[in-house]
Amino acid sequence: MKRHPIVLLCVLLVLAAPALLRAQAGTAAPTPSSPAPSAQPAAPQLPPNMTVYYFCLLTRGPNAGQGTREELAAGQAAHMATIQRLADAGKLLVAGPFMDRGDWRGIFILKCDSLEEAKALVATDPLVQQGRLIADVRPWLTMKGNIRDPEFPTPPSAQTP
Repeated sequence: MKRHPIVLLCVLLVLAAPALLRAQAGTAAPTPSSPAPSAQPAAPQLPPNMTVYYFCLLTRGPNAGQGTREELAAGQAAHMATIQRLADAGKLLVAGPFMDRGDWRGIFILKCDSLEEAKALVATDPLVQQGRLIADVRPWLTMKGNIRDPEFPTPPSAQTP
């Protein structure tokens, strides 16, 4: 199986983000012997060169592949329309499928004010609503300016296939 370094890096960053944020805030992860505090701690102060985006891993849902060809095509069209709507609103920065047809179906990287906003936006996707996709949304810490590719300066909505 060929591993894609950028995907592995993204996954590692997603998995490490909670520990990095706790370390930045100077707090430890809750353990069974030390219950989590009842009040939410203040958000950690980010270094000036860092920012938070929201990384969404889309995986195969329990209803994936169910339905007629027409229903599946309509669901995919509605999914693509949601991607375009979120991108046009400036909330969705990156979206795309994995090419191996495995249980990991795709990713979104969103620019939102909170985790709750990111989850709410992803929940508007018809394939998520239908249980064809499961969305796992997490805060993702990265350096400011990392989300760009000078090779492709034209936004997807302005490109012709």
